[in-house]
Amino acid sequence: MRRVLMGVIKDRHGTYHAQQKVPERLQVAVARVRGLERDRQVYLKASLGTKDLKTANVRAKLVLADFDRIIREATALVARPLTAQPQRTSLNSAEIARMAEALYGKLLADDEAWRFGGRAFVAEGVEWIRRNEKPDFELPYPLESVREHGWHPEQLARQKEFMVHELATMQEALALGDISAVVDDVALLLADFEIDLDPTSKSYRELGTLALMAYVRALQAIENRNAGQPIETPMFTLGFTSAPVLGGTLRNAVEGWVKERSRPAGTLSEYKRAVEMFIQLHGDLAVVEIKRPHVREYREALQKVPQRRGGDFRKATLPELSAWGLKHPEVTKVSGATVNKQIGAVQAIASWAHGNGVIPDDTPWSNPFANMSVQEDQSERTSFETAELQLLFATPVFTRHEYPQGGRGPAAFWLPLLALLTGARQAELAGLTATDVQLDPETSTPLLFITEKVSRGRRLKTKTSQRVIPIHAELARLGFLGHVEEVRGREGIDAWLFPRVAPVMGKARSSTWSKWFGRYLRAQGVTDRAKVFHSFRHSFKDELRRGGVNQEIHDVLTGHSQGHTVSGGYGAKEMLLRYGVTVLREAVAKVAYRGLDLSRVQPFVVGKHTRVHK
Repeated sequence: MRRVLMGVIKDRHGTYHAQQKVPERLQVAVARVRGLERDRQVYLKASLGTKDLKTANVRAKLVLADFDRIIREATALVARPLTAQPQRTSLNSAEIARMAEALYGKLLADDEAWRFGGRAFVAEGVEWIRRNEKPDFELPYPLESVREHGWHPEQLARQKEFMVHELATMQEALALGDISAVVDDVALLLADFEIDLDPTSKSYRELGTLALMAYVRALQAIENRNAGQPIETPMFTLGFTSAPVLGGTLRNAVEGWVKERSRPAGTLSEYKRAVEMFIQLHGDLAVVEIKRPHVREYREALQKVPQRRGGDFRKATLPELSAWGLKHPEVTKVSGATVNKQIGAVQAIASWAHGNGVIPDDTPWSNPFANMSVQEDQSERTSFETAELQLLFATPVFTRHEYPQGGRGPAAFWLPLLALLTGARQAELAGLTATDVQLDPETSTPLLFITEKVSRGRRLKTKTSQRVIPIHAELARLGFLGHVEEVRGREGIDAWLFPRVAPVMGKARSSTWSKWFGRYLRAQGVTDRAKVFHSFRHSFKDELRRGGVNQEIHDVLTGHSQGHTVSGGYGAKEMLLRYGVTVLREAVAKVAYRGLDLSRVQPFVVGKHTRVHK
């Protein structure tokens, strides 16, 4: 690394001086810029006039800045002959990302070579200097004192001390948006990639921004190496060996995915956020350029993100969140399920890109996200105990129909009972309409249809979630069918059964209700945090098992797909044709909750139980 490896060196007398190796392609031009008589300049050197490292680091900033100026002028001198093309005013996102990743890889490669090279590496460097610059060059210490492999502890200590200043300087530049901190690196990148770019262009600023991010990431990675963490050097190339057809970038892919068809607002936000975090870490890579090391770094960064992110953290980037999480190991991090959800979202976009022409058809591509998920903790959510259900259904919401403001009217009464006796998810119940409850013409059995209605913003978790559930006799006794008929007669067949929690403009509104229910549940004495609204679904499944319902019927009633059975591909109507109403009704009737007494639950009376209590 230029600044870290070649920045400040102590001579044989203990005085520090700044030194920087000139890239081979610029050595002749540097000699011309400096007006030297020699043909080429291999190293830029200047004494710092001090034996104190901290003072040397301060003075080195000005000297290295002058080195940067010389390098820029030399780069400008050779740029046009190298490219043999007119000056460009723009770069595409793939080119910018490729160059930034090359900088990141080069910095880590330089560090690795220096860190692990040992005596052979130093000897090779001495020989190179003697051959190309100074025939009588001698080290300020015996070559034999250098370890055969790796560093001496003193070298590591010096490097750690220097890194404190270097990382702080570059992070401050990143915080300020000051790309002048990497202007020399940008110049070298443009020379390596044989591009003459207008420094006043938008692309130059974008390249400088990603280069600065790459530089900070590299310093952070080297700091981790200093702490003994295994940080791999990624594969990279300097320059375009050919004119590759890279296809579209990850951001191009997500834009196409969004336009393909209508999707829930929550899904769009979640997927776009996951992709944006990937881009924050790696840049907007061409999809075909995404490799497993990119996915691994993304996964590791996600695993360091704190679970609670309030205040300024709400707008923080993934690198910022990850860095903070690394410095605060005691803080609870996001769950494995959340990490896998983010990885899965980016994977879905990449797979869509592969199948929709974002990646050129003749370009080999293998899925870099395959088998990259982390092991998830077992879900803490579990079934209710009978005593807990007894506590809940003995409260005024159920015994006197007194609905707190947060309960959103009859939803406070019906959603828990429906979940208890249908096993449906909260969002599925919140989106029910009057037309979703129908009588089977042959058996007069009331049926609850759970289907997707995109036009009304009602979506289901999976395709297999579409199903039909016979309405439990206990629900009929408590007046659910009367509530449905009252809504249908007053508002029409397409009216929401629970309008105050129904989706609006494609966005679910049941999350606020869920928070109210959680607080209400805790207030009644159910303090186990593993018991939430979803616990009704677990309890319903338990009752199906206790009743001896076979697994295939169990799965279709709860909307689960079993790939090895025929139950995996049926929707609501097909389900009725396949199994018949009688079989499904008998299965639901086995949900008995033995020991649970609902006699105190007051049946719902149409026109009477519609008031809201604070």
